[in-house]
Amino acid sequence: MVKFAERLHELRTEKKVTQREMAEFLQIKIRSYQHYEGGGRRPDFEGLVALADYFDVATDYLLGRTDQR
Repeated sequence: MVKFAERLHELRTEKKVTQREMAEFLQIKIRSYQHYEGGGRRPDFEGLVALADYFDVATDYLLGRTDQR
C-alpha cells in the first residue's frame, strides 16, 4: 500500500493543506493521519471515501489500482 501513502501525500501537497488540517477534516488525531502518509496505517472505508471526495479522485486512484484520477 505504498502507493496509497504516496498518492495521499501528493494530493495533500498539491492542495496545499497541512497534515493537521487533514486530520481535523477526518476527525482523527494528527498522528493517525501521519501514519496514513507514512504507510503504517490505512483509513477505514468511511475515511477512504471521505479522502476521495475531498480530493475529487476515485478510491481506485488512491489505492493505486488506476492512474486515472
